[in-house]
Amino acid sequence: MEDSYLTIEGTSEGLYKEKGSKFLAFAYRVRSEEEVREIVQGLRKTYYDARHWCYAYILGADKKKFRANDDGEPGNSAGAPILGQIRSKELTDTLVVVVRYFGGTKLGVSGLINAYKTSAAEALEEADIIEEFLMKTIKVTFEYPLMNEVMKVGKTFDLDFGKQTFDTECHIEFMVREKLFDQVFAKLDDIDGVRVNILS
Repeated sequence: MEDSYLTIEGTSEGLYKEKGSKFLAFAYRVRSEEEVREIVQGLRKTYYDARHWCYAYILGADKKKFRANDDGEPGNSAGAPILGQIRSKELTDTLVVVVRYFGGTKLGVSGLINAYKTSAAEALEEADIIEEFLMKTIKVTFEYPLMNEVMKVGKTFDLDFGKQTFDTECHIEFMVREKLFDQVFAKLDDIDGVRVNILS
């Protein structure tokens, strides 16, 4: 099972000019449709004198949530080419918005497709692409004498730690990659006196 995906870190920009028209492209990492709306509204305010604010995004590790918006340009001449660039880099949790300033000369559908595709590609070319992993969080509860055995499992699988409390009864949260989850769970479950709860 694939438990990793590619996304971008931070934001990046691209620019394309054609017959007086300017296409300003902005790439963002996003995690929700609400975030997408806020960013697009913000760009509409910042570049209030532009003609179009076209965008596309893909969300989720399974990449099943996506949308392309032409914002008044001819059908599939803006949003679809932008979406195509996000897909070509196999990205998700990514939004690209292209702001167009009209230069007075119509570019035609093929000219528009090329302009939106090229400006989106420029922005993504400038982006830092990172690999993320699907994670589960577990809470391990145990008596203090079992500390070494529990920590040994953490070290063996190189797990990240979350909250920890050490008292007569100890609690540790571990972040576990999905594909290692069954192995980690089995190892901890094998230790007598250890309770494992899945938090997320």
